[in-house]
Amino acid sequence: MLASLARYRALRIGKFPCAFWRLSSRPGLTADELFKSDIFAQQFITLAAKEVFNYASALQDGFSQVKQHGLLTCNDIKKIQAAIEQKNAGFRTQSGTTLKNEQTGAVIYSPPQKHDEIVEHMSNLEQFINNDECCEWDDLVKMAVIHHQSESIHPFYDGNGRTGRVINVLYLIKQDLLTLPVLYLSRYINQHKQDYYRLLQSVREDQNWEPWLLFILEAVEQTSRQTIILIKDIKSLMQEYKIQLREQLPKIYSQDLLNNIFRHPYTKIEFVMTDLQVHRNTAAKYLDALLELGLLSKHKLGKDNFYLNEALFQLLLNSNEQQNQA
Repeated sequence: MLASLARYRALRIGKFPCAFWRLSSRPGLTADELFKSDIFAQQFITLAAKEVFNYASALQDGFSQVKQHGLLTCNDIKKIQAAIEQKNAGFRTQSGTTLKNEQTGAVIYSPPQKHDEIVEHMSNLEQFINNDECCEWDDLVKMAVIHHQSESIHPFYDGNGRTGRVINVLYLIKQDLLTLPVLYLSRYINQHKQDYYRLLQSVREDQNWEPWLLFILEAVEQTSRQTIILIKDIKSLMQEYKIQLREQLPKIYSQDLLNNIFRHPYTKIEFVMTDLQVHRNTAAKYLDALLELGLLSKHKLGKDNFYLNEALFQLLLNSNEQQNQA
């Protein structure tokens, strides 16, 4: 399944296909809030949109590090968490962190408290992540163990869960199971949150590993299938747009322009200027031509005009709703 997912790396719609949409499973965040945020100026409609941007930036930076060095180190993990939280606190230095039941407030788990212990545990985890000869486990099984250990060490004051989910993806890239970070388990975990925390705790208390491993494997399988379907649909839609552009707007057609309106479901003049390296008047001319052809619709927010790829937006919206109902 992951091999099939990796084959779709040729889908050229930006650095990370569907990345922001996949990350938009964050509760309380709407698609409009996410896509209308100006990621270049780092101006965000809501705090939730900013948090998703921080998450995606952390993922991108981590991806670059893993591809460059072939390792996933403690320093990388600290940088990921710092990018997510926009704080450079590093590993916890003070005691008092506990995990509590959301309903009752009862303490259900106390992670390592002393800074030296946290550093030692994370150093051991770093070796486990990067030493392929330490065991003969399947990489997906090993990823599930890494995730459990990361959650149980709980090395940061904030952002442990999101950091752990970035580690999941980067480990699969490190092991060549993915070529791009297109597999996001957050939605599945959020949909099965009670099982997720129950199984985490079951391993801590009873060393009951099998149900936990099966849970993560199921998350990978279901998320992979859903992602493959979505990427196929986007690829098909891109081909339809490409044909229309070539036939009806040959003077302005370029792969970069096509990529732009699929990388940004809500695009704008500034995005086209940046992606295509053209002047403002040229970017406006391109978008108006796409608008006249019916490939985009125009929406005003404050002083800005946004150009919506209606077909792509609807495809993403339908995929989002189907997964929420799954």
